[in-house]
Amino acid sequence: MSAVAVCKLSEIESGKVRKFTVDGRAIAVVRIDDAVYAIGDRCSHADVSLSDGDVLCDSKELECIKHGSAFSLVTGVPNTLPATQPVPVYEASVVNGEVMISVGVAK
Repeated sequence: MSAVAVCKLSEIESGKVRKFTVDGRAIAVVRIDDAVYAIGDRCSHADVSLSDGDVLCDSKELECIKHGSAFSLVTGVPNTLPATQPVPVYEASVVNGEVMISVGVAK
């Protein structure tokens, strides 16, 4: 599947997360400076929306609001308990100021 534009980069503040639905999948899109990351929006432990959580910019993680598990924005692997299973990570890029997400194959 080709990449889909979800918003302009300027529509996401650095250090913030927004939720989008791409090809029927809920995806949390995080901006850190001029980089963007896309991971599955559901915590693998508590089935809670990760886009409601906190962005940990220094470690490139997204923390679940329910129990505090922090998921790597690069690998999707939780770095803290209670979650033990990863969430999917998708290709994300910025092209001509647009945030592009590809959900064809999770990384």
